[in-house]
Amino acid sequence: MFNRDSGPSGRVDMLISAAAKIHGDVEFSGGLHIEGHVFGAVRACGAAESTVSVGAGGVIEQGVTATHVVVNGIVRGDVQATGKVALGPNARVLGNVQYGTIESAAGAQITGTLTQVKAPAPEPADRPAARAEQGAKG
Repeated sequence: MFNRDSGPSGRVDMLISAAAKIHGDVEFSGGLHIEGHVFGAVRACGAAESTVSVGAGGVIEQGVTATHVVVNGIVRGDVQATGKVALGPNARVLGNVQYGTIESAAGAQITGTLTQVKAPAPEPADRPAARAEQGAKG
């Protein structure tokens, strides 16, 4: 279940190694894998799809925001993902989790609330009001 790629593309554009300690926020685009310690928040910038994966030795101290989030380490702070959140067996989240979809392995721990967020559904073009508006303009 958690041996799959870290996100939809499995692409890693940036790596924070186990030997790294970052003091401050991290903003990124694309894919980010964390094995080290981030003393700050991790946020995807831009509207493009993004993935953060936190390895077994990885720690984020002030939460994470991205399209997709995979946690096998520790996140102290809120996790916000409009797409998928995947929690491995060693995942520890000390904060609230907002997700589009969620997958959790046995042993994962969350100290906080779970809230599903759904993207607004597109309005169908064939609904009666849309046809009436088009007829009034034509």
